[in-house]
Amino acid sequence: MRKQMNECDYWVAFNVFEGIGPLRFKLLLDYFGTAEIAYRAPAEKLREIGLGEKLVFKFDCFRKTFDISSYLLRVSKLGIGVLTSEDKGYPKLLKEISNPPPVIYAKWGKGDKGDKGDRCIFEKKAVAVVGTRLPTAYGRKVTEMMVEGLVANSLVIVSGLARGIDAIAHRHTIYNKGLTVGVLACGLDKVYPPEHGGLVEEIVKSGGAVISELPLGMMPVRGNFPARNRIISGLSLGVVLTEAAQDSGSLITASHAAEQGREVFAVPGPITSRMSEGTAQLIKKGAKLVTGVSDILEELGIKPSFTSDSEVSAGKGKDFGDLSEEEKKIVEVLKNEDLVIDDIIRRTNFDSGKVGSLLSLLEIKGLVKNCNGVYSLSV
Repeated sequence: MRKQMNECDYWVAFNVFEGIGPLRFKLLLDYFGTAEIAYRAPAEKLREIGLGEKLVFKFDCFRKTFDISSYLLRVSKLGIGVLTSEDKGYPKLLKEISNPPPVIYAKWGKGDKGDKGDRCIFEKKAVAVVGTRLPTAYGRKVTEMMVEGLVANSLVIVSGLARGIDAIAHRHTIYNKGLTVGVLACGLDKVYPPEHGGLVEEIVKSGGAVISELPLGMMPVRGNFPARNRIISGLSLGVVLTEAAQDSGSLITASHAAEQGREVFAVPGPITSRMSEGTAQLIKKGAKLVTGVSDILEELGIKPSFTSDSEVSAGKGKDFGDLSEEEKKIVEVLKNEDLVIDDIIRRTNFDSGKVGSLLSLLEIKGLVKNCNGVYSLSV
C-alpha cells in the first residue's frame, strides 16, 4: 500500500525524474506554488509554461509509474537522509548560490551530539580544498599542511572525493581529527572512484558527511562533475587550490567560487612544474596567493587559534646534505614533480642500472618513496 505523499515527497519525486533540474523546478514552483500541484498538473498545463512536448510526455509516463514510498524506503535502508532547500537543516551557504540543488542526499556521521549532532556539520564554517588528480610530492605536502592548519582552527574541509588532492584533503582531515564533507557526482548508492568506498566510510565514521544532489542509481557521467563542483564551492567560505594543471577540473570549482562571491586561494608552485600552471593562472587573475594558513584565515576574517608552519616548502626538515653528488642529482630532479624511472634516467643522463641503485639507496635512507613505479621525495 502506498503511503500518502507529502510536499517533501513531491520534491524528491521531481529530483528523481531526469529532465527537470534546479532551474525548471524553480519555474514550476513559482508558477504552481507547490511541488504537489506541479506534479499533479495536467500535461497541457505543463506545456503551456514552456516544457517541451517530449519532456512532458516523458514526465507523464514517469509519474504514472514511480513509487515514491519504495524509493524512500530504499533511501532509508541505505542510511541516507534527505534535505530540501526549505528544510531547516539545509546548508545556509549553499542556499545562497544561484540555482541551489532543491534536494540533497546525505550520509552523516554521529558527531559529538549523538544521533542529531551529525547534521550540525552544515552549521560550521567550511573551506574547500581541491586540486589535481596527479599531485607531486610538493602538492601532497602543501595540501597536508594547509589542511592541518585549517582543521586546527575548527574549519570543516570540503572536497570532491576525487583521486589526488581531494583524497589527500579528506584523509588528512580525518588523520587530524577534523570534520570533512565529500561531494559526489553520482548517487549515494554509488562511489566514484570506486576505490574510495573505504574513504566514504571513514568520513562518515569520523563524524563528517558525504552528500550528493543526484538520486540513487545515478552514475558519475561527465556532465555531473561541473554541477558537483558548484556545490563544493557553495558549501564553503572559500576554495583553496593547492596544486593544479591548466586543464584541471578544480579550476571549474574556483570559477564557481568566484561567481558565488566566495574567496579563491591559490598556492604558488615551482614554475618548472606543469602541475603548478593552473594555480599560477589563478593568481594572475586575482586569486589570493597563499603561503600559509594565516593568509586564508586573515582573508576570511577568522582570528587564528592555531596555525601550522606558514612556509610552503617541499622537503623541509629533511637532511639532504649527507648525500653523494649522484644522489643529490636524483633528489634535484624529483623536487618539482614525481617521475617514473625512465624520466629520471633521461633527466640525469645516468644509465638505468645506476638510477635503480641510487633510488634503492635513497629509499633506504627514507628520502625517496616508490608508489606503483612513480618516485617522489618522501617529504
